[in-house]
Amino acid sequence: GGIDVFVTNQTQVVLDINGYFAGSGQRDSFTITGMVSGLSGGASVVLKDNNTDALTVSANGSFTFAAPLATGATYAVTVGTQPAGATCQVANGGPGLVSADVTNVVVTCVPVTHTVGGTVSGLSGGASVVLLDNNTNALMVSANGSFIFTTALNSGASYTVTVGTEPAGEACQVANGGPGVVSA
Repeated sequence: GGIDVFVTNQTQVVLDINGYFAGSGQRDSFTITGMVSGLSGGASVVLKDNNTDALTVSANGSFTFAAPLATGATYAVTVGTQPAGATCQVANGGPGLVSADVTNVVVTCVPVTHTVGGTVSGLSGGASVVLLDNNTNALMVSANGSFIFTTALNSGASYTVTVGTEPAGEACQVANGGPGVVSA
């Protein structure tokens, strides 16, 4: 990149090749960088520094905000827009004061999960039915009422609820059991 110089009066500013004021040995602006992990393919997260400098990150790995910050300026990295089907959290994002490049911001994304459940009705006393979600996650239900499968599914995953084992002498039917797609 190049060197940006902002002069607010008639003072002459001289910078060396590294962006330091000539003769000072100190830089006057610094960058905010970090790492993103946990993004799934095709997803992107929008990060913001000080709620203004927006940066869209579409892959796991390093990121750098475009706008450098002056010595003594504050920084605060936040998630502006969460990726579809995931939630991201920021560690080491401040708020803080800039006195050097900030290089340790960590953004970790995890899938949003949902449970699949429903209601059993018409089951005789003492009887039980085994329900399956996606032909796995067997759940024995021994009473009328609500149930929830034990394995949560990622947002956007498919589900199909079926009867794995009928109760003795009874027949069960599943209504609204899919196939479907998990969403909030």
